[in-house]
Amino acid sequence: MEKNFDKWNTVKKKTNYERARFYTVREIWWCRLGVNVGTEQDGSGESFLRPVVIVRSFGSETCVVVPLTASRRQHPLRIPVGKVQQQDATALLSQIRVIDTRRLVEKVGFLNKDTFTELRKAVRRLF
Repeated sequence: MEKNFDKWNTVKKKTNYERARFYTVREIWWCRLGVNVGTEQDGSGESFLRPVVIVRSFGSETCVVVPLTASRRQHPLRIPVGKVQQQDATALLSQIRVIDTRRLVEKVGFLNKDTFTELRKAVRRLF
């Protein structure tokens, strides 16, 4: 699959000039993850979006997110999190990353508290 780094670079430049987003831990957002190297998780569509769960705050402009996927592939680093916008979703622990909140586009909702607790435990076990 050919990756369109040039198109992503155009979107990324525009994103850089947006304002920081107000967010809270446990929220699910559409996020501009962009086009990334190798097997790093990409966004899709014209805006290079992927849903993410915010798992940790590092201030008003930076947070840690776990990308989500609708793929049902089984793996120890994939944690089912229930339905997100009427689709079964799985958290991709291997793709956890720090982002600037200007990448956040639209809030989808909140992850269930019990599910979020299990997700945070799984993240802690990684480290």
